Amino acid sequence: MEQASTVGDATVAHDLDALKDGLSEPAPRDRLVAQRGLFAAPSPRVPQKMYVETKGGAVASRDELVLRQGAHASTNTYFGRFAASFWQRWTAVTAVRLELTYATAGSAAFALRASDAKGRKRLVVRQEVTGSGTLVLDGKLDRFVDGGAMWFDIDATAGDVTVTDVRWTVDAPDHLRPAAVVICTFNRADDCAVTVGTLAADAGAMADIDAVCIVDQGTDQVKSRPAFADIEESLGGKLIYLTQPNLGGAGGFSRGMHEITSAPGSAHANVILMDDDILCEPETVLRMNAFANMTLKPAIVGAQMLSLSNPQILHVSAEREVLDEIKAGALTPGAMMGVDLGKKNQERRFDAGWNGWWTCLLPAEVIADCGLPLPLFFQWDDIEYGIRARFAGHPTVTLPNAGVWHADFHLKDYDDWARYFSIRNGLIVSSIYGRFDGTTIAKYLFRKISELIVSMQYGLAATFIKAAEDFLAGPDFLDDGGQSVLGEIRELRARYPETVARPAVEVGAEADPHTQMDVWKFEPDESREGLVLAKRAVQQFLGKVDGRPVTIPAHYASWWHVSLFSQATVTDASQNAVRVRRRDKQTALDLTRQAAKVCWRLRKEAPQMKATYTEALPRITSRENWTRLYGTGA
Repeated sequence: MEQASTVGDATVAHDLDALKDGLSEPAPRDRLVAQRGLFAAPSPRVPQKMYVETKGGAVASRDELVLRQGAHASTNTYFGRFAASFWQRWTAVTAVRLELTYATAGSAAFALRASDAKGRKRLVVRQEVTGSGTLVLDGKLDRFVDGGAMWFDIDATAGDVTVTDVRWTVDAPDHLRPAAVVICTFNRADDCAVTVGTLAADAGAMADIDAVCIVDQGTDQVKSRPAFADIEESLGGKLIYLTQPNLGGAGGFSRGMHEITSAPGSAHANVILMDDDILCEPETVLRMNAFANMTLKPAIVGAQMLSLSNPQILHVSAEREVLDEIKAGALTPGAMMGVDLGKKNQERRFDAGWNGWWTCLLPAEVIADCGLPLPLFFQWDDIEYGIRARFAGHPTVTLPNAGVWHADFHLKDYDDWARYFSIRNGLIVSSIYGRFDGTTIAKYLFRKISELIVSMQYGLAATFIKAAEDFLAGPDFLDDGGQSVLGEIRELRARYPETVARPAVEVGAEADPHTQMDVWKFEPDESREGLVLAKRAVQQFLGKVDGRPVTIPAHYASWWHVSLFSQATVTDASQNAVRVRRRDKQTALDLTRQAAKVCWRLRKEAPQMKATYTEALPRITSRENWTRLYGTGA
């Protein structure tokens, strides 16, 4: 089934043969695999301790563990633990069964263990075995409401022991939900091919996946890669490959959501969204899908983000939004950030306000009830959708022990064109779902822009101002899906020299390091930051700043440090370049006037904007609007 249509100069082609017969419900069964017991990652980049910890002689592969006599192993690890607290809270499941195959020349002891919200451990059941066979250990899902997990330990008491085919299973529901994976990509053909190939190679994870949909919005397309033919063959009739103009993450994911939920048999499907550039753990897809099959009511189920550069580090347990501060990511109660998972477990149960779409499952019922994403192009689309679902009564569960590795956010510099979308889209989401008090929002935005101006980030200040101006223009600028503004933002930022990243070797003479160290020791008390900001603004205006050029590391580049100088070479957060900031009094004055004007308008027009965007929400998230943007004519 090949179709093509034109949107501007772009040709949109799609092949939906894989969906012509619709999605089919998985075969009925007595037991549902909630998770597998794996002993190694699909990539050598990930340390074994994320899966199993051993003492004594041991050899671990993906699905087999061999312990020498006297050795000990524990799966009290990130991927080894069963998230008992979340299963008790969100499902009607009352017991879980651990099943495994063992073979020993002598004897071995297996122990099923549990923890509580404070990490206190308890033994559930212990059993010694000899010879070879299948071991079954049952554990009740009780005493876990506030937190805790389950895992198992092994002791090779006499002779070597081999463990394989580890499964955590629960009583299966009467009807299992069909599932499909949607991957959105833009000119990351190699990354996407690796991600899809990793998923396709795991037969166990793919067993209950009916379709894998790649939405390719780039000019360097995935299908051009030699690996694509192998992926297509391994997935068989499950592969759906769509191309369309670049409509951003919102447009790519919404297209997959649209096509999957339009297929026959999809009324109770699970749609799993996944980034193209992650290091994929296919087991995460299995765990999310199993959990979503057992929740009492359809719920969004999200995977956690793990650090790609430091694989045992957790980005954050679960997040919420702070709309008055246009802030997307804030810790929810009980959640943790930047934790080394080799040293600390997530014991306390936590709730989530939303989950990023690096890997996230959306039930078809939620999509039917809430519609498709806002056409925000980039940033806040996943956050807005999670908030919208929550307001409609559909919770998000960020499932621990289900994660993927994603590029670290701290390596992305804040001074970037993407900040336009962060501010503009944050204002849109805040206007629809927050109280959106004009005075509070305007005061906060003016404060942030002022911090940028005193730290000589003029291009970034201009980016913030344009974001607010475009927001005040109303929702019609979303009619093209966000494409046209990209050129405008790049052109705007190009006027400001400090937005250009340069190789460190090209610039900068260092100042007296002792002077800089004295500066770095200062950090204003939160209650006095406003006074410090006013003082820095006056100093910058009057030129009463240190005239020596300085170099400042990224982790010391706060506005209260940089604003003490007239020229600063600041390391980019990526650690690949530097930015040279120079004091420009006239530019600072012009931007301050523009900021004051747009924030005054924001204060006055906030009620009108709230009504305008709220009223427009059903129209711009409708299937009809998205179909127009896709250009399919469907």
